[in-house]
Amino acid sequence: MNDTDRPMTRRLEAGPLLVALAALLLLVSVFLDWYQPGTTGWDAFEVFDLLLVAIALACLVIAVGIMLPDSALLERRWLPLLAVIAVVVVASQIIDPPRGIDGDPDTGAWVALAASLLLAAGALLSLGRVSFALTVEGRGDGRRRVSAVDARTDPTTGEVVPPASVSSDATTRKVPSEP
Repeated sequence: MNDTDRPMTRRLEAGPLLVALAALLLLVSVFLDWYQPGTTGWDAFEVFDLLLVAIALACLVIAVGIMLPDSALLERRWLPLLAVIAVVVVASQIIDPPRGIDGDPDTGAWVALAASLLLAAGALLSLGRVSFALTVEGRGDGRRRVSAVDARTDPTTGEVVPPASVSSDATTRKVPSEP
């Protein structure tokens, strides 16, 4: 088996995948309702909305840079700092809403908190010595010929039919012509 016949293997680290997922969640959460009745994070905040969007985009760029090293635009060392800032901003806005907001925290705030905590976990996995990875392999031609399976008998004559005369379709077989 030469190198071109081998299935392609790709190792995906769980940390950058978690960071990318968390960054997307954080980005979406800014546009969800953070406070009742129907106030989004984009409407409620003056600066924190822009800060959370910038953090989400920067973390997404870092995650892509970790997964595809040729396209690294930002260094991964910024990831823990960005995650801590996101957790602090989101938690502070849940505990102490902006002026003029009287409602309780709504879905967007809780999604943002979960996303910022996932971002922190992804940052730890990305920079830690212990890593979780997913290995994705191509299928290739996973079939192997086994002589016990390939030696089939012709139901009409009882003779062993050579594997070369058996087609790839299990229901259709080439049967030697009768004399």
